[in-house]
Amino acid sequence: MMRKYLLIGVSSFVLGAGAMAYLNRPAAADTPSAQAFKMLELFGDVHTIIKKQYVTPVDDKKLIQAAIDGMLTSLDPHSGYLNPDDYSDMRDQTRGEYGGLGIEVTSDEGAVKVVSPMDDTPAARAGIQSGDYITAIDGQSVIGLPLSEAVKKMRGAIGQPINLTIARQGKDPFDVKLVRESINVKSAKGRMEGDYGYLRVSAFDEKTTEQAAAAIKDLQLKNPKMKGLVLDLRNNPGGLLDQAVGISSLFLDGGEVVSQRGRDPKDIDRYNARPHGDVLHGLPMVVLINSGTASAAEIVSGALQDRHRAAIVGLTSFGKGSVQTVIPLRGGEDGALKLTTARYFTPSGRSIQKTGIEPDLEVAETYEQAEAVANEAFQFSEASFSNALNAEEGKIRRAPHEPAEAPPPGFDPKKDFQLQRGEDVLKYGSVAATPRMPTPKPKLASVLPGKGPAALAPGATATPAKPAEAPAAKPDAVKPAAPAPSHP
Repeated sequence: MMRKYLLIGVSSFVLGAGAMAYLNRPAAADTPSAQAFKMLELFGDVHTIIKKQYVTPVDDKKLIQAAIDGMLTSLDPHSGYLNPDDYSDMRDQTRGEYGGLGIEVTSDEGAVKVVSPMDDTPAARAGIQSGDYITAIDGQSVIGLPLSEAVKKMRGAIGQPINLTIARQGKDPFDVKLVRESINVKSAKGRMEGDYGYLRVSAFDEKTTEQAAAAIKDLQLKNPKMKGLVLDLRNNPGGLLDQAVGISSLFLDGGEVVSQRGRDPKDIDRYNARPHGDVLHGLPMVVLINSGTASAAEIVSGALQDRHRAAIVGLTSFGKGSVQTVIPLRGGEDGALKLTTARYFTPSGRSIQKTGIEPDLEVAETYEQAEAVANEAFQFSEASFSNALNAEEGKIRRAPHEPAEAPPPGFDPKKDFQLQRGEDVLKYGSVAATPRMPTPKPKLASVLPGKGPAALAPGATATPAKPAEAPAAKPDAVKPAAPAPSHP
């Protein structure tokens, strides 16, 4: 107790000395430190007024936690404050085991926006899509509610039902009924697709590299004549940076995977693949991506593209090129800060912040998705956030353009067109040698000014496809902890 008391006393003395220095300083000396003390005094005044005059009593702890979170979220979409419960939940998420619906959500100007549903979870089975807005939970509006509170409402006892009201562009709001489950996501799974192996990586948690290596080994043992591999990173919102490096190491023989650079240009950390690590021994690869591919998933696809190890097929990725460091406060007793501390760069030196990874062969999953490529209003990406970090100087996300390849008339909707085109690239040996499919004619939708679901004019249709873990919350490459999008 004495030590704690002395620490408080020293802190108070330092603050008082600083305030006195500010008060005795000439008015012209408006230094950053003086400004900080002045604003802290303002904060105290506001807090006092709220305590005395707000219509109902306030909880000091919640009020100050909200102020801290507001300070952090004003920086960029992926920074924020995690209270002790949120910090504990985040650690559960990175272990790949937690309870809920299996959905990544982020905050978009006061609304809860879906980054992506996770494979084999209640959210995915119910048909919830990247880019959907959750407007109400069990009939109660969540518009304007802090993201952490909305996430808590979506979590609950296993087996307990929940009703989400969904707003989707081009459709009237509708309800989706789900049942909460224990989410124990297997983030890497493999199977054969004809002569080619298929590896689905849905997230980057603590077990991803281990699970992926085991899945590939199993494919090789059962199919020694396997001719190549499709790595599916679609709707993968990211996760742990070390796992992105681990997955990349399964297909590269040493060399750089990614670098991250902080505020100081000299502050560069480089992450390399393991020497002699290519478990496929040079077999050809294709990586599938879409606008739901974010952060750690973009690190992998960018590394394999830059190192000429794989062809990239699909749609331009989300464009989250920042790294969040999770900083526990008092060992986690007071929660943690999730703070953006660096940007990451692909081996060739590309920053993909806002711009994303562009595919070598642009392929849409549906005709509606191909149309969306021609309509900037329908693109959900890092660039959609008003306070996102700027892209590298001079770089912008690709503007609306001629639609990508789309399934031809009569294509079986139960089949995966992007996967089929990825297999075509493996079959023909390269993107250049793969015969092109006809692209649909652009169909520009009429849109109204504004953002979110209300921006869509009546009758306009689109299939938004995102993340961000998010994500984030987060969608995120994090060091050393979790994705930015929240996971109810």
